[in-house]
Amino acid sequence: MIWEQSDAVGRLTLNRPETLNAWTPQLGAELREVVEGEAAEPSVRAVVITGAGRGFSSGADLKAGFDPSEDGRPNIRKELEQIYHPAILAVRGLPKPVVAAVNGPAVGIGCSLALACDLVLAAESAFFSLAFVNIGLMPDGGATAFVPPAVGKARAFQMALLGERIPARQALDWGLVNWVHPDELLIDEAGSLARRLAAGPTRSYASSKQALDRAIYGHLEAQLELEAELQHALGRTDDFLEGAAAFVQRRTPEFGGA
Repeated sequence: MIWEQSDAVGRLTLNRPETLNAWTPQLGAELREVVEGEAAEPSVRAVVITGAGRGFSSGADLKAGFDPSEDGRPNIRKELEQIYHPAILAVRGLPKPVVAAVNGPAVGIGCSLALACDLVLAAESAFFSLAFVNIGLMPDGGATAFVPPAVGKARAFQMALLGERIPARQALDWGLVNWVHPDELLIDEAGSLARRLAAGPTRSYASSKQALDRAIYGHLEAQLELEAELQHALGRTDDFLEGAAAFVQRRTPEFGGA
């Protein structure tokens, strides 16, 4: 994780470019630590979150795997409840504007992180995907709370059940993002927006966030608990084990429904 501050603007960069910034427990813990630490300092009045290299985040690092339960099956609930979901809540609860600069793929929990931010800018080459279904899982990281208000019922089900890529321009049309910029201009545009926000009334922004969160995401913590419960059950299925193995082996999974 890279933290940089210029005047009143902080920039947090996910820094595992060799994996397109795939999430591990360490990345999730560092994200939360920076958001609750450096980003929360009064000298910071706006925050930009982006990814190093060619991607924003490719989702969970399946090659790294999950800690096992007593029966050897993945203990997904532990990582969601102790690391991933607290990091998402930290971003959502920061009492200042948070801007996502999505510079490439935003997949799985990487998509959830982008949508947890207040304003989202995307590079023209970026795309968004709730790809969980492709490995026998379901959306987590708050995606089941963030996506439906943005895109509506039909598109939310389409994203969750089909796991398709939503290109940046389509994401703009659907309401997932606020702006799309040429790749080479994305960081400059995100910085310009963050400086504009940093010069504004921070307490006004914080109050607007609090009220909008109550209206739109008033059930967020309960939704995260439900996601963790359902995801944990899915993580113990043969479908997930097959989906994860197929992903690592770069082949099409053969799901059996168990």
